[in-house]
Amino acid sequence: KAPRPIATSGAMSRVLLLLALAALSSAIPAVHRRSETGSQALEDANQYFARQNTMQDVNELEDFQQKHSDQLARDALPCDTDPVLKLQCASVSRAARMHGRKFKVADDITSNQLFDEPYRPEDSRHFDVAQSSTFIPQASQTFDLNYADGSHLRGFSGVDQVYMGDYKATSPFGVITDCNSPDFNGVDGILGFGLPKPGSDLPTPVLFAMTDAENKDTNAADLRRKFSFFSTDDAAEVQLGGYDPQTAAGTMWYTPALATDDFIVGATSLKFGDTHSTAVELLQFKSTSQRNLGAPSIMDSGTSCLVIPADNMQGQLANIPWDDFAKHWKKGRSFWLDIGQKTWEIPFSSWYLAETDQTCVQPSPAGMQGLLVGDVFFREYIVEFDMTGQRPIIGIAPLNKNYNLVNQNVLASFEINKAPKSKLTLLKGSEVMYPAEHSEVLTQVDRIPIVNKKGTQYFMDVGIGTPKQPFTVIFDTGSTVFGVFAKKNDMPAHIKNQLPSYYFSENLHELEMAQVSMSVEDAPLSFQLAYPSHSFLTALVAVNAALIVAVVAIVKSRRSRSGGSDMAPVRSYGTI
Repeated sequence: KAPRPIATSGAMSRVLLLLALAALSSAIPAVHRRSETGSQALEDANQYFARQNTMQDVNELEDFQQKHSDQLARDALPCDTDPVLKLQCASVSRAARMHGRKFKVADDITSNQLFDEPYRPEDSRHFDVAQSSTFIPQASQTFDLNYADGSHLRGFSGVDQVYMGDYKATSPFGVITDCNSPDFNGVDGILGFGLPKPGSDLPTPVLFAMTDAENKDTNAADLRRKFSFFSTDDAAEVQLGGYDPQTAAGTMWYTPALATDDFIVGATSLKFGDTHSTAVELLQFKSTSQRNLGAPSIMDSGTSCLVIPADNMQGQLANIPWDDFAKHWKKGRSFWLDIGQKTWEIPFSSWYLAETDQTCVQPSPAGMQGLLVGDVFFREYIVEFDMTGQRPIIGIAPLNKNYNLVNQNVLASFEINKAPKSKLTLLKGSEVMYPAEHSEVLTQVDRIPIVNKKGTQYFMDVGIGTPKQPFTVIFDTGSTVFGVFAKKNDMPAHIKNQLPSYYFSENLHELEMAQVSMSVEDAPLSFQLAYPSHSFLTALVAVNAALIVAVVAIVKSRRSRSGGSDMAPVRSYGTI
């Protein structure tokens, strides 16, 4: 027979269910027992979403850091934060802005001719404001540029079409109405490719104006804000947008600048001798921290020679570099300059000018605590100045001596290896160079010929106005000033009436030397201190920062006599 099913009552079923539940509960560890109440579920949900919010915040911070890495790195730049290095950077910055005459090779006849020989305006071409249909005067924005060597430029700001290479744009520039320096005899003005200074009232540098996204009248909107420069014994070339790979004989190495407003790098070593292994060290740093940062050094095409410290840099060095160089001077020897843990040789053929039998190495002026790396370096290396980010980046590569320089503007596209910015932005106070990273993106580069005057001065052709008026100007990477000469007495009446009366009553060449020496720009930059206190050094840094601004310009903004209101700032440019 088939077995009969066991009949169970409702009470028995309830007992069996309770026994099963009891067995199941005994199998669960006591620590995991909890009552699933509504409040517990709410707590669990809050914890979960709190973790999600934290992860989201972290992701947002990481995204912000990636997008603003240049700015975050800038906040810790040594030239901005280190009290001692800040003073040194300010001193070399000031020296690099001593105008086109600075540290030029001169003989006994011309070395003291600044006030013996006047500026001859008849030797220069002048911008005719009345002949340009697109010129907009900014006569309320006047300037007096005073330099430490006594040179003086005076004028006002204007806006017009500016032509440079194959590019043109509406751009501000300086209309120079007066000059006292014979260095400008035979040239028509100056073109600075330097970085703008925070708070400066000078016109926006032309390369920045051309590449400004807010500029509505430019054909250079896609041009990358960078340029390269190099020189030979009798020619030179500037390349806008990057560099032609054919100009480099090796890898381009990059390092971030130590400052946001100057092309300053740290020279951690400078040797001089027959071979690198036997050469004498000219930068004998006393402390490891100073050696790691190096001596502030500006890459400056406006300086002809290599300018090295003539003192111990306020006690930072155990020696005087200039004295040691003079002691070991000998024909045929080389310099070895360390930047970013890379060594760059400056051979005898570059620092010694055989044609004039002159040594193109000079001692620094009083107060300058660093180096100026001038044209002697650009004759051996192509140097790229990258201003696409908040923090400038310097690239250096050996120059291809077989490269044929252009004799007219040539615009072409190249696959250019790019700077490794993701690595460089992590460097905060460490001097390291990284090689370029491969890029298959085509980049436009405009190659522009530069006139080389005996390897000591460089001149570039530009155009201004509609129709275009041609000018030849001094090319200078250490300056931000862009200006051309104009005849003040030929100005239209409505411009003359807005200019100060002393613009017409004074002649800069006839001003007394005492008046120049009393100006704030000639105030001493620093004092010789054996053991400066930290508080005094901090105060001195502040004073020098003010002097740096003062030496660049004294801008006199006035009310328009006709309307009584300020005219539009010189930086406002758009479609003319």
